[in-house]
Amino acid sequence: MRKVVTAVRVLRALRRPRAALPRTGPRTGRLLAGAGTAALLALVPACSDSSGRPGPPGEVASTRAATGWDRSPSSVAAVGDSITRGFDACSVLADCPAVSWSTGSEKDVDSLARRLLGGENVEDHAWNLAKSGARAEALPGQMKSAAEHHPGLVTVLIGANDACRSDVDAMTPVAEYRADIEKALDTLHEEAPGARVYFSSIPDLKRLWELGRTSDLGKEVWKLGICPSMLKDPDALDKAATERRDQVEQRVAEYNSTVREICAKDKLCRDDGGAANATRFTAGELSRWDWFHPSREGQATLARIAYERITAKR
Repeated sequence: MRKVVTAVRVLRALRRPRAALPRTGPRTGRLLAGAGTAALLALVPACSDSSGRPGPPGEVASTRAATGWDRSPSSVAAVGDSITRGFDACSVLADCPAVSWSTGSEKDVDSLARRLLGGENVEDHAWNLAKSGARAEALPGQMKSAAEHHPGLVTVLIGANDACRSDVDAMTPVAEYRADIEKALDTLHEEAPGARVYFSSIPDLKRLWELGRTSDLGKEVWKLGICPSMLKDPDALDKAATERRDQVEQRVAEYNSTVREICAKDKLCRDDGGAANATRFTAGELSRWDWFHPSREGQATLARIAYERITAKR
């Protein structure tokens, strides 16, 4: 209580008319003002909300970790795979993070970061740490890198490469996928306890097969090894091929279900409720080079889904 009374006295002194203060030169005046401010800050705990942003004057400070969802985070970090890197969205076989659904800067995509932060703030307050080709096992390391920025929000889209293997037997087991997701969240909460997490569901890979198999170019590109567990022999409709694709589809559903289960137990986590997976992407929303990764239009669709979910009142 004594500190609070003293703080109030200091604050009143700083608010006195300038004529009541000793005459000083510009430099001395700045030093005095700085010293007064420093003294006040030393006596009164810093005011901030649970995300670490400065709170309004006079607000009682809280030392608790973040306990609820934040619908307007002040920064965004993205982790995941080639989808979040904007691979094949701008040019063939190349990342294009400027059109990323999560942190992209391009106006036509209107990324999640642009919607939340404003276009002028994306460069300094959004970080894309995703890696093309990444599987869930890489997520804890990516989360550690994201935590170094102390972001308000981390977006996650991971798992397509865990299902897109040489064959169905090589797909990442669900138990391993779960362990990687849980480890990644533990890492983030430990090193950046104020950060919230948003999980986008993995898109429907069978839908991509349905669209791409109508394109001769798409099928030729798929021969280079794009998601062979789902996309190899695209015209084959025999029992073995159908069962193979069904197994991949089922594994993706299990990954998405796993994320929903984990996220439901974490007050700092939201998922998209399967919205991205349920989206019936059109040909225009797929890369014209590989008929698999999202085009700029597809990235915009993912951005819209994420924004609606993150800003929802619940």
